[in-house]
Amino acid sequence: MRKHYPMNRIQEIFLFLLATSLFQACGEEKQKNETRTSFRYNQHNPITSLDPAFARTQNNIWAVDCLFNGLVQLDDQLLVQPCLAKSWSISPDGLTYRFLLRQDVFFHDDPAFVPDGKGRKMVASDVVYSFERLLDETWPKPGSWIFKGRVAKDSAFTAENDSIFVLRLSSPFQPMLQILTMQYASIVPHEVCSYWGREFRRHPVGTGPFRFKVWVENQALVLLKNERYFEKDSSGAPLPYLDAIRVSFITDRKTAFLEFKKGRLDYFFGLESAYIHELLTQDGTIQPNLADEIQFTKNPYLNTEYLGIKMSEFAHNGASITPLQFKKVRQALNYGLDRAQMLRVLRNQVGKPADAGFAPRGLPSYAPHEVQGYTYRPEKAAALLAEVGFPKGKNLPVITLLCNNEYLDICTFITRQWEDLGIQVRIELQETALLRERMRNGQAPFFRASWIADYPDAESFLTCFYSKNGTPPNYTQFKNPLYDQYYEAALAETDQSKRFKLYRQMDQILIEEAPVVFLFYDETAQFSRRNISGLPGNAINLLSLKKVRKSN
Repeated sequence: MRKHYPMNRIQEIFLFLLATSLFQACGEEKQKNETRTSFRYNQHNPITSLDPAFARTQNNIWAVDCLFNGLVQLDDQLLVQPCLAKSWSISPDGLTYRFLLRQDVFFHDDPAFVPDGKGRKMVASDVVYSFERLLDETWPKPGSWIFKGRVAKDSAFTAENDSIFVLRLSSPFQPMLQILTMQYASIVPHEVCSYWGREFRRHPVGTGPFRFKVWVENQALVLLKNERYFEKDSSGAPLPYLDAIRVSFITDRKTAFLEFKKGRLDYFFGLESAYIHELLTQDGTIQPNLADEIQFTKNPYLNTEYLGIKMSEFAHNGASITPLQFKKVRQALNYGLDRAQMLRVLRNQVGKPADAGFAPRGLPSYAPHEVQGYTYRPEKAAALLAEVGFPKGKNLPVITLLCNNEYLDICTFITRQWEDLGIQVRIELQETALLRERMRNGQAPFFRASWIADYPDAESFLTCFYSKNGTPPNYTQFKNPLYDQYYEAALAETDQSKRFKLYRQMDQILIEEAPVVFLFYDETAQFSRRNISGLPGNAINLLSLKKVRKSN
C-alpha cells in the first residue's frame, strides 16, 4: 500500500482555490451559448468521510450518493429499480440473489489505474470486493451490519463471470433488496482502495454521476460532472444535467439560512424555531414575500417521533415502580395528546399525526384504514385513568420524562396537555449524547426519541420491538410472544401482501400495549431558488442530484 502524508492547511486551501479556478476555466472550453451550472447547498454538520463504507450520516450519504452507485436504487416511490445491475432474480427459497450487471459502466479516473490513470470498466469481481471489504474485521466499518448475520458463511459473494454476481443468504430476509440500495452497498474499485488505503475517504473513486475534485474538510467540497456516466433520462439525454456541485459547511443554521435568502445557496433544508416563521406561514405555506424567489416542498420522511417507555421496569417482585406499568395509563397518555395542534403550533404543519402505529406514512405497507391508532380523545383518556384508580390524576405519582434541548418545546407542549388530565410530568433535560447513552444502557424509564429508517421497509421500524434485539434498537425492552411470532414470519414471507398484513398486525399490537407515546410522522422541508427543478421527493430524505436542473 502506498504511504501518504497528510496535507497541511495551506496546501488544502491552495487545492481548493485551484479547483475553483479549474472549474471556472473549464467554461472557456464550452460553446459561447452554453452556461455552466453549479448547484450550491450547505451542510451544517461536517462530512467525516467520502468512503461509502462510512456513509452513516446524512452529510456523508448525500455526498456519497453523487460519487457512487450500487447494484440497485430507489425511485421516489421507494420502489427498487435497476442501477449497476440491469436485472436480478431471487431463488424460490429466498436465499440466492443473482444479478446481471451492465457492461457500459466505468470508474472515475484515478492514478491507481495503470498505466494511464483512466478509469476502467466495472465488473462483477468489483461487487465481490466491495461487499467483502465491508466485512473485513481487520478494519471495522459502520456499514458491515447490512451483511453480518445475514449472508452465508461460505461463498456469500461470487462472480460467475464479469457480468453475473451472486449473493447468498444464510436465511431468508425479504428486505435485502432494499438494503442493497443503501450507500453502504456502493461499488468501489479494489486497486484504488489498495492504493489510497484509509485515505480513500479523501480520494473517492466510484461510478456515480459526479466525480471528486477537492474537499477541504469543514470548509467546502467540490464535485464535477462525470462525462462518462451511463444513465440517461426518459428522452435519452445523458445525466447528470449539472456541471458541478459545491457544498459549504456553515455550522450555524441561522447563518446558512441568511446565505440562502441572499441567493448564495440554491437549496436549503430543515426547520428550526429561529427562522421557521420567516419561511412558512402558520398553515405551512411559503411566506408571501418570499414566494417569487423561493419554492417550498415537503414529502413524507421515514422518521417516527415518539416517547419511549422502558417496559422491563415494571415487574420487580410485584412491586409498583411507576404508573407507566399500567397499560391504561400508557393508553391515556396517547389519547390525551392533540397531535394535530402540536404540529400546527410548533412545526407549521410540517409532519403528520402518528395515528396509525409506529411504521410511518411513506412506506409501501402504510395503511391507516387498516391500522387503528390513537386520536385526541381527552374524555377517553380521563375514563382510562379512572378505571385504573387515578380519577382526574388523583394519587398518580409524578412521571419524569428525559428530553434533549432540541425537543424541549414539543415536550413542554405535551406535558401541559397532560396537566389538563391531572397527569403531572416533570421534564429532565439531558445532553443528547448522555440521553442516548442512558437509552442504550437501559437507564431511561421514559424518554423522547426518534427512529429513522435505514431502508424503506416497515421491518426497519418494527425491529425496534422484537424481544431478541437488545438496545439499540429495542430501547423500550418490549417483549410480546405474538409480536415476535409475527416478526419472524414476516422475515421469511415472500408474498408481499401477506408480509404487509403481518406488519400491520404487529403495529396493532404496539397500539394496544402502548410501549410508546406516538407523536408524529416527520416530513422533509425543502426550499430552493425558483430556477431549480428536478429535486427529488423521496421519503428517505436523499438529495439525489443527477436529475436536477438549474436555469439562468
